[in-house]
Amino acid sequence: MADMHGQVALVTGGIRGIGLAICERLMNRGIHVAAGYSSNTDAAQQFADKYADHEVSIHQGNIGSAQDCERVIGEVLAQHGHLDILVNNAGITVDKTMRKMTPAEWDHVIGVNLSGAFYMSRGILQHMLDRGYGRIISISSVIGSAGGFGQANYAAAKSGMFGLTMSLALETASKGITVNTVTPGYISTEMTAAVPGNVLEKLIGRIPVGRLGEPNEVARVVEFLADPESGYITGQVYPVNGGLYM
Repeated sequence: MADMHGQVALVTGGIRGIGLAICERLMNRGIHVAAGYSSNTDAAQQFADKYADHEVSIHQGNIGSAQDCERVIGEVLAQHGHLDILVNNAGITVDKTMRKMTPAEWDHVIGVNLSGAFYMSRGILQHMLDRGYGRIISISSVIGSAGGFGQANYAAAKSGMFGLTMSLALETASKGITVNTVTPGYISTEMTAAVPGNVLEKLIGRIPVGRLGEPNEVARVVEFLADPESGYITGQVYPVNGGLYM
């Protein structure tokens, strides 16, 4: 593993769940982390206080807004001076069958989960091109590969990340920039903790390894892809799902 001390990473949705695990692993490599969040100001401040010794920063914004994405990137560059790693982790769900899903609910999930990854990636791209280096990693989902009942908007957005990743990887492969996607399965987070026990048991019963994944198991793949020594890996999709989708 290469020395990553002094690098800077922006992780959207970085103050809890998988995003928090990613931030912690990157911090342990000596990386200065900028964590994006949407509205949970208290949790964001707790994050900033807890990891103050690691020179973290927090940045509020709506990734479904191109203007917010540009502003947050500007804040990170102003505070840290440069940006080496972008992790597109933030996302939302509005689950309904297609018959009941409104166009606004479709647009909202696509706008945050897919357009947000585009806005963030586009916003930092010129900076990375100018420096001749960058790592862009997006967090998709097993639902993007397999689909999900009542999740047409979420599945379409997460599947769309594959095409976004491969296209941007082709455009930047000769420029020192790699672009990859990680697709978690069912991970032990606040979201799965809210699933009723009997439903969760059925979900776990479908997973060949027989358990939920841990956020750190996703974060370690992100850390691997963010490493300078991973420069020959681009345009790839890395499943972390316990064999749920093969």
